[in-house]
Amino acid sequence: MTWHIKPLCHVISPQSSSLQIVVSSSSSQLLSLAAPSRKLPHFPAMAIRRLLNLSGRRSHSAAVTTATLSPPPPPPSSSSSSSSTTMIYDRAADTVKSKLKRLETPDSRFLRYTSPHPILADHSATLSSPETRVTTLPNGLRVATESRLPGRAAAVGVWIDSGSRFESDATNGVAHFLERMVFKGTEKRPARVLVEEIGSMGGHLSACTSREHTAYCAEVMDENVPKALDLLSDMLQHSCFREDQMERERDLILQQIKEVQGPSKDIIFDHLHATAFQYTPLGRTVLGSAKNIKTIHKSHIKDYISAHCAAHRMVISAAGAVKHEDIVEQVKKTFTKLSANPSVTSQLVAEKPAVFTGSEVRIIDDDLPLAQFAVAFKGASWTDPDSIALMVIKLMLGSWNKNAGGGKHMGSQLVQRVAINEIAECMMAFNTNYKDTGLFGVYAVAKPDCLDDLAYAIMLEISKLPYRVSEEDVIRARNQLKSSLLLHINGLSHVVEDIGRQLLTYGRRIPLAELFARIDAVDANTVKRIANRFIFDRDIAIAALGPIQGLPDYNWFRRRTYLLRY
Repeated sequence: MTWHIKPLCHVISPQSSSLQIVVSSSSSQLLSLAAPSRKLPHFPAMAIRRLLNLSGRRSHSAAVTTATLSPPPPPPSSSSSSSSTTMIYDRAADTVKSKLKRLETPDSRFLRYTSPHPILADHSATLSSPETRVTTLPNGLRVATESRLPGRAAAVGVWIDSGSRFESDATNGVAHFLERMVFKGTEKRPARVLVEEIGSMGGHLSACTSREHTAYCAEVMDENVPKALDLLSDMLQHSCFREDQMERERDLILQQIKEVQGPSKDIIFDHLHATAFQYTPLGRTVLGSAKNIKTIHKSHIKDYISAHCAAHRMVISAAGAVKHEDIVEQVKKTFTKLSANPSVTSQLVAEKPAVFTGSEVRIIDDDLPLAQFAVAFKGASWTDPDSIALMVIKLMLGSWNKNAGGGKHMGSQLVQRVAINEIAECMMAFNTNYKDTGLFGVYAVAKPDCLDDLAYAIMLEISKLPYRVSEEDVIRARNQLKSSLLLHINGLSHVVEDIGRQLLTYGRRIPLAELFARIDAVDANTVKRIANRFIFDRDIAIAALGPIQGLPDYNWFRRRTYLLRY
């Protein structure tokens, strides 16, 4: 039995009428000292200590535990006695189980802003974006604005529904040539005046040309928006293509073509388009061939402008500190000499559609230290109902760079496999949309001795999509897609780009609420259905460059577009 001992000087008090000292021993002896009910004198501490010593000698193993009148505590439970008999490895297993249970249910304070488990989120607060107002002028020119009046900055742009796709084999590269020449001066603004004027406003001019679109954008302060519109209209309608300027730009473009021919991602995707859409307009490059650049003249550029830079194929977009009515009036005054060619883009696409061909192109160059390749399937067009699901699948496959790190802990199974085994320098999934088709696949860069393992990892994860899809992976990819869309339209220039591109591709600006609803409608079953449509037993296109002797052949890739269930 267990008892409690109080200090010896308080064992006997003058007010107590009796004293009991309990000594636990093998014989459980009980010593009782009784005294009359009268008050007892105070016992010295030495006498008490002597008495206890005598009792200890008598029991030989006595342990004095208490000298109080309170009852003893209850005996120990059977669980504590049984725990002492538990094997040591059983106790270790119980400890590990308790730690795992704590990991499964972590402290809610640490999961307030982040969680390892993807969850559905409410984006109502972030979907209240400003309204996009669109006005179509009598000549077919569309003016779209998104007003954010509390700010002082603004951006205006001109989007043209034309690119290298709408060129001919003989004039391939004229759209990019035009993009460079519009900055070389107009009839009333020489090149130097053009640069000084935009510089005096503290603004910035930019332009880009793709296979289907051409864009010109200016970023200025709110009070300089009319000047920027006048500048853009002058560049697009009154550019003077001087021969000396054209020769200078011709040399620069030829130098750019030589630089692109090196080991870069652009050359891989140019070759991928050339083999996937061979003998079709989408197979042409944006820069054009060196042979064409040497033969392009002023007449070719003017013919291209009159044929494709028509008013009904253009969009004037503005965002920031702008008012819709003011922009419309400015456009009516400045954009007055646009082409009136009645041909429409849909008609031109229908006449020369893009046809996907399963094929490959391999350029062996053992002098390069790294090999790079891209594997692509036929994708969806902009207006295809399944285009959103392909965007989700792209983020499920993910992207990774060796210099960035963190791949071992990312949600993508493909990225984890690549990063843990260190079989690539970088990789990324891509999804490119066009008016009537698209490209969906994976691009990677690796050392020559890792190509076989990397190709196996890529095709394994792609071929699993029609069969096994985790709902957590889909939710994670949906959240990443929504975040990337919101981050993309954070700047005014990106908002202008988004407005112009959506009006040219969809014919309207899709609200974020509608776009997010389409994304949230994608679940695991949808991913399996889309993978069966675009991936399962479908032809592929491959483009590879560098020391690629270790890359498996085309039939090896084609065989792994499906899994055999046996």
